[in-house]
Amino acid sequence: MTNKIPGFRRKEILWAYGFVAVPVLGFLIFGLAPLVASAVLSLTQWDMVSSPKFVGLANYVDLFKDEKVYKSLFNTVFMLIGIPLGMLLSLLLAILMNQKIKGISVFRTIYYIPVISPIIAVSLLWQWILNQDYGLLNQMLWNGFHINGPNWLGDPRWIKPSLILMGLWGGIGGNMVLYLAGLQSISRSYYEAAEVDGANGFQKFTKITFPLLSNIHFYIVVMGVIGTFQAFSQIYVMAADGGPEFSAATVVFYIYQHAFEYFNMGYASSLAWVLGIIIFILTLLQFRLSKRWIYND
Repeated sequence: MTNKIPGFRRKEILWAYGFVAVPVLGFLIFGLAPLVASAVLSLTQWDMVSSPKFVGLANYVDLFKDEKVYKSLFNTVFMLIGIPLGMLLSLLLAILMNQKIKGISVFRTIYYIPVISPIIAVSLLWQWILNQDYGLLNQMLWNGFHINGPNWLGDPRWIKPSLILMGLWGGIGGNMVLYLAGLQSISRSYYEAAEVDGANGFQKFTKITFPLLSNIHFYIVVMGVIGTFQAFSQIYVMAADGGPEFSAATVVFYIYQHAFEYFNMGYASSLAWVLGIIIFILTLLQFRLSKRWIYND
Protein backbone atom coordinates (compact mmCIF):
# COMPACT_ATOMS: atom_id res chain seq x y z
CA MET A 1 0.00 0.00 0.00
CA THR A 2 1.49 3.31 -1.08
CA ASN A 3 1.23 6.51 0.92
CA LYS A 4 0.24 9.46 -1.24
CA ILE A 5 1.82 12.81 -0.49
CA PRO A 6 -0.84 15.42 0.33
CA GLY A 7 -1.22 18.24 -2.15
CA PHE A 8 -0.02 21.00 0.15
CA ARG A 9 3.01 18.89 1.11
CA ARG A 10 3.82 18.23 -2.54
CA LYS A 11 3.65 21.97 -3.19
CA GLU A 12 6.08 22.69 -0.34
CA ILE A 13 8.51 20.11 -1.74
CA LEU A 14 8.34 21.67 -5.21
CA TRP A 15 9.00 25.12 -3.78
CA ALA A 16 11.93 23.73 -1.80
CA TYR A 17 13.43 22.16 -4.93
CA GLY A 18 12.86 25.43 -6.77
CA PHE A 19 14.79 27.46 -4.20
CA VAL A 20 17.61 24.89 -4.13
CA ALA A 21 17.77 24.77 -7.92
CA VAL A 22 18.70 28.47 -8.23
CA PRO A 23 22.11 28.30 -6.46
CA VAL A 24 22.80 24.85 -7.92
CA LEU A 25 22.22 26.10 -11.46
CA GLY A 26 24.29 29.18 -10.69
CA PHE A 27 27.17 26.99 -9.57
CA LEU A 28 26.89 24.69 -12.58
CA ILE A 29 26.78 27.58 -15.09
CA PHE A 30 29.16 30.08 -13.50
CA GLY A 31 31.35 27.75 -11.43
CA LEU A 32 31.68 24.19 -12.65
CA ALA A 33 31.36 24.90 -16.39
CA PRO A 34 34.18 27.52 -16.47
CA LEU A 35 36.29 25.23 -14.29
CA VAL A 36 35.95 22.34 -16.71
CA ALA A 37 36.45 24.65 -19.72
CA SER A 38 39.69 26.05 -18.26
CA ALA A 39 40.97 22.53 -17.59
CA VAL A 40 40.35 21.59 -21.22
CA LEU A 41 41.84 24.86 -22.52
CA SER A 42 45.00 24.32 -20.45
CA LEU A 43 45.74 21.40 -22.78
CA THR A 44 45.43 23.52 -25.92
CA GLN A 45 46.84 26.51 -27.74
CA TRP A 46 44.08 29.05 -28.37
CA ASP A 47 44.27 32.69 -29.40
CA MET A 48 40.49 33.19 -28.97
CA VAL A 49 40.15 33.64 -32.76
CA SER A 50 41.12 30.38 -34.41
CA SER A 51 40.09 26.93 -33.23
CA PRO A 52 41.90 25.53 -30.18
CA LYS A 53 44.79 23.20 -30.99
CA PHE A 54 45.40 20.29 -28.63
CA VAL A 55 48.98 20.25 -27.29
CA GLY A 56 48.65 17.98 -24.28
CA LEU A 57 50.87 18.94 -21.34
CA ALA A 58 53.08 21.28 -23.38
CA ASN A 59 51.73 24.36 -21.61
CA TYR A 60 52.63 22.92 -18.22
CA VAL A 61 56.11 21.97 -19.42
CA ASP A 62 56.67 25.49 -20.77
CA LEU A 63 55.30 26.96 -17.57
CA PHE A 64 58.03 25.40 -15.44
CA LYS A 65 60.67 26.78 -17.84
CA ASP A 66 59.26 30.32 -17.77
CA GLU A 67 61.39 32.69 -15.67
CA LYS A 68 58.54 35.16 -15.33
CA VAL A 69 56.44 32.52 -13.59
CA TYR A 70 59.04 32.22 -10.85
CA LYS A 71 59.45 36.00 -10.72
CA SER A 72 55.71 36.58 -10.32
CA LEU A 73 55.49 33.79 -7.74
CA PHE A 74 58.33 35.36 -5.74
CA ASN A 75 56.60 38.76 -5.88
CA THR A 76 53.36 37.21 -4.64
CA VAL A 77 55.06 35.35 -1.77
CA PHE A 78 56.98 38.51 -0.82
CA MET A 79 53.71 40.39 -0.39
CA LEU A 80 52.61 37.83 2.21
CA ILE A 81 54.77 39.86 4.60
CA GLY A 82 51.81 42.22 4.85
CA ILE A 83 49.67 39.57 6.58
CA PRO A 84 51.46 39.43 9.97
CA LEU A 85 52.04 43.18 9.87
CA GLY A 86 48.35 43.77 9.19
CA MET A 87 47.33 41.37 11.96
CA LEU A 88 49.51 43.16 14.50
CA LEU A 89 48.25 46.62 13.54
CA SER A 90 44.63 45.44 13.40
CA LEU A 91 44.84 43.84 16.84
CA LEU A 92 46.40 46.94 18.40
CA LEU A 93 43.78 49.11 16.73
CA ALA A 94 40.99 46.81 17.92
CA ILE A 95 42.26 47.07 21.50
CA LEU A 96 42.15 50.86 21.22
CA MET A 97 38.69 50.77 19.64
CA ASN A 98 37.44 48.49 22.41
CA GLN A 99 37.55 51.29 24.95
CA LYS A 100 34.24 52.58 26.31
CA ILE A 101 34.62 56.26 25.56
CA LYS A 102 32.27 58.79 24.03
CA GLY A 103 32.27 58.86 20.21
CA ILE A 104 34.23 55.63 19.79
CA SER A 105 31.78 54.39 17.15
CA VAL A 106 32.76 57.34 14.94
CA PHE A 107 36.42 56.30 15.03
CA ARG A 108 35.47 52.68 14.29
CA THR A 109 33.56 53.85 11.22
CA ILE A 110 36.45 56.02 10.02
CA TYR A 111 38.94 53.15 10.24
CA TYR A 112 36.53 50.86 8.39
CA ILE A 113 35.92 53.19 5.44
CA PRO A 114 38.97 52.00 3.41
CA VAL A 115 37.57 48.47 3.46
CA ILE A 116 34.43 49.47 1.55
CA SER A 117 36.22 51.87 -0.80
CA PRO A 118 36.53 50.72 -4.46
CA ILE A 119 39.94 49.14 -5.01
CA ILE A 120 40.50 51.00 -8.30
CA ALA A 121 39.80 54.38 -6.70
CA VAL A 122 42.06 53.52 -3.76
CA SER A 123 44.84 52.42 -6.14
CA LEU A 124 44.62 55.69 -8.08
CA LEU A 125 44.73 57.63 -4.82
CA TRP A 126 47.85 55.82 -3.66
CA GLN A 127 49.42 56.25 -7.08
CA TRP A 128 49.29 60.00 -6.46
CA ILE A 129 50.44 59.67 -2.83
CA LEU A 130 53.49 57.63 -3.87
CA ASN A 131 54.47 59.81 -6.81
CA GLN A 132 58.19 60.55 -6.66
CA ASP A 133 58.04 64.23 -7.64
CA TYR A 134 54.87 65.66 -6.09
CA GLY A 135 53.43 62.80 -4.04
CA LEU A 136 52.17 63.52 -0.54
CA LEU A 137 54.44 60.93 1.11
CA ASN A 138 57.68 62.32 -0.35
CA GLN A 139 56.61 65.87 0.45
CA MET A 140 56.03 64.86 4.07
CA LEU A 141 59.44 63.20 4.22
CA TRP A 142 61.13 66.33 2.86
CA ASN A 143 59.17 68.88 4.91
CA GLY A 144 59.44 66.92 8.15
CA PHE A 145 62.87 65.27 7.95
CA HIS A 146 64.59 66.76 4.85
CA ILE A 147 64.72 63.27 3.32
CA ASN A 148 64.51 62.79 -0.42
CA GLY A 149 61.93 60.06 -0.77
CA PRO A 150 62.58 57.18 -3.17
CA ASN A 151 60.81 56.48 -6.44
CA TRP A 152 58.23 54.30 -4.74
CA LEU A 153 56.58 52.91 -7.87
CA GLY A 154 59.54 53.19 -10.24
CA ASP A 155 62.24 51.42 -8.24
CA PRO A 156 62.27 47.59 -8.11
CA ARG A 157 63.42 47.75 -4.49
CA TRP A 158 60.53 49.90 -3.30
CA ILE A 159 57.50 48.97 -5.37
CA LYS A 160 56.60 45.83 -3.41
CA PRO A 161 56.87 47.58 -0.02
CA SER A 162 54.70 50.35 -1.50
CA LEU A 163 52.01 47.85 -2.44
CA ILE A 164 52.22 46.27 1.01
CA LEU A 165 51.81 49.70 2.59
CA MET A 166 48.70 50.35 0.53
CA GLY A 167 47.35 46.92 1.45
CA LEU A 168 47.85 47.62 5.14
CA TRP A 169 45.96 50.89 4.88
CA GLY A 170 43.08 49.23 3.09
CA GLY A 171 42.88 46.01 5.08
CA ILE A 172 43.43 46.73 8.77
CA GLY A 173 39.91 48.13 9.17
CA GLY A 174 38.25 44.85 8.23
CA ASN A 175 40.52 42.79 10.47
CA MET A 176 40.00 45.35 13.23
CA VAL A 177 36.26 44.61 13.21
CA LEU A 178 36.95 40.87 13.50
CA TYR A 179 39.34 41.35 16.39
CA LEU A 180 36.94 43.80 18.03
CA ALA A 181 34.17 41.20 17.91
CA GLY A 182 36.55 38.64 19.38
CA LEU A 183 37.66 40.95 22.18
CA GLN A 184 34.08 41.69 23.16
CA SER A 185 33.24 37.96 23.26
CA ILE A 186 35.94 37.15 25.85
CA SER A 187 34.41 36.74 29.28
CA ARG A 188 35.49 39.29 31.87
CA SER A 189 35.83 36.48 34.43
CA TYR A 190 39.13 35.38 32.88
CA TYR A 191 40.68 38.78 33.50
CA GLU A 192 39.24 39.00 37.01
CA ALA A 193 40.74 35.62 37.90
CA ALA A 194 44.10 36.70 36.46
CA GLU A 195 44.02 39.94 38.47
CA VAL A 196 43.39 37.95 41.65
CA ASP A 197 46.51 35.90 40.83
CA GLY A 198 48.50 39.11 40.37
CA ALA A 199 48.85 39.07 36.57
CA ASN A 200 49.90 42.31 34.92
CA GLY A 201 48.59 43.72 31.64
CA PHE A 202 51.17 42.01 29.45
CA GLN A 203 50.55 38.64 31.07
CA LYS A 204 46.79 38.99 30.63
CA PHE A 205 47.31 39.80 26.95
CA THR A 206 49.68 36.89 26.25
CA LYS A 207 47.91 34.28 28.39
CA ILE A 208 44.25 35.24 27.85
CA THR A 209 43.56 37.70 25.06
CA PHE A 210 45.91 36.42 22.37
CA PRO A 211 45.12 32.67 22.79
CA LEU A 212 41.37 33.25 22.90
CA LEU A 213 41.60 35.12 19.58
CA SER A 214 43.29 32.16 17.86
CA ASN A 215 40.23 31.36 15.74
CA ILE A 216 40.28 34.90 14.37
CA HIS A 217 44.05 34.70 13.77
CA PHE A 218 43.45 31.54 11.76
CA TYR A 219 40.66 33.06 9.67
CA ILE A 220 42.68 36.17 8.87
CA VAL A 221 45.75 34.14 7.88
CA VAL A 222 43.77 31.82 5.59
CA MET A 223 41.84 34.61 3.89
CA GLY A 224 44.96 36.79 3.74
CA VAL A 225 46.98 34.13 1.93
CA ILE A 226 44.16 33.49 -0.55
CA GLY A 227 43.62 37.21 -1.10
CA THR A 228 47.33 37.89 -1.63
CA PHE A 229 47.67 35.11 -4.20
CA GLN A 230 44.65 36.57 -6.02
CA ALA A 231 45.92 40.18 -5.99
CA PHE A 232 45.45 41.88 -9.36
CA SER A 233 43.56 45.19 -9.46
CA GLN A 234 46.07 47.29 -7.55
CA ILE A 235 48.94 45.82 -9.60
CA TYR A 236 47.13 46.59 -12.84
CA VAL A 237 46.60 50.23 -11.84
CA MET A 238 49.83 51.05 -10.00
CA ALA A 239 52.40 48.92 -11.83
CA ALA A 240 52.10 49.16 -15.61
CA ASP A 241 53.38 45.99 -17.30
CA GLY A 242 54.18 44.48 -13.91
CA GLY A 243 56.37 47.32 -12.66
CA PRO A 244 60.07 47.96 -13.29
CA GLU A 245 61.88 44.72 -14.12
CA PHE A 246 58.59 42.87 -13.57
CA SER A 247 59.15 43.42 -9.85
CA ALA A 248 55.49 43.91 -8.87
CA ALA A 249 53.71 41.41 -11.10
CA THR A 250 51.73 38.78 -9.24
CA VAL A 251 50.76 35.39 -10.63
CA VAL A 252 47.23 36.58 -11.41
CA PHE A 253 48.61 39.62 -13.23
CA TYR A 254 50.80 37.33 -15.35
CA ILE A 255 47.76 35.17 -16.08
CA TYR A 256 45.90 38.27 -17.22
CA GLN A 257 48.78 39.26 -19.51
CA HIS A 258 48.83 35.92 -21.27
CA ALA A 259 45.05 35.74 -21.56
CA PHE A 260 44.11 39.27 -22.64
CA GLU A 261 47.34 40.89 -23.88
CA TYR A 262 49.18 38.00 -25.53
CA PHE A 263 45.92 36.14 -26.36
CA ASN A 264 47.41 32.87 -25.21
CA MET A 265 44.41 31.49 -23.39
CA GLY A 266 45.72 27.92 -23.15
CA TYR A 267 48.89 28.96 -21.35
CA ALA A 268 46.92 31.31 -19.09
CA SER A 269 44.57 28.46 -18.16
CA SER A 270 47.49 26.21 -17.23
CA LEU A 271 48.89 29.02 -15.05
CA ALA A 272 45.51 29.42 -13.39
CA TRP A 273 45.35 25.72 -12.57
CA VAL A 274 48.83 25.72 -11.07
CA LEU A 275 47.88 28.77 -8.99
CA GLY A 276 44.70 27.05 -7.85
CA ILE A 277 46.65 23.97 -6.78
CA ILE A 278 49.14 26.11 -4.85
CA ILE A 279 46.33 27.93 -3.00
CA PHE A 280 44.61 24.61 -2.26
CA ILE A 281 47.79 23.06 -0.84
CA LEU A 282 48.58 26.12 1.30
CA THR A 283 45.01 26.26 2.63
CA LEU A 284 44.98 22.53 3.40
CA LEU A 285 48.33 22.86 5.17
CA GLN A 286 47.02 25.71 7.28
CA PHE A 287 43.97 23.69 8.30
CA ARG A 288 46.18 20.74 9.26
CA LEU A 289 48.57 22.89 11.31
CA SER A 290 45.73 24.81 12.94
CA LYS A 291 44.99 21.88 15.26
CA ARG A 292 48.30 22.57 17.02
CA TRP A 293 47.69 26.18 17.93
CA ILE A 294 43.95 26.93 17.71
CA TYR A 295 42.51 27.27 21.20
CA ASN A 296 38.82 26.51 21.62
CA ASP A 297 37.23 27.97 24.73
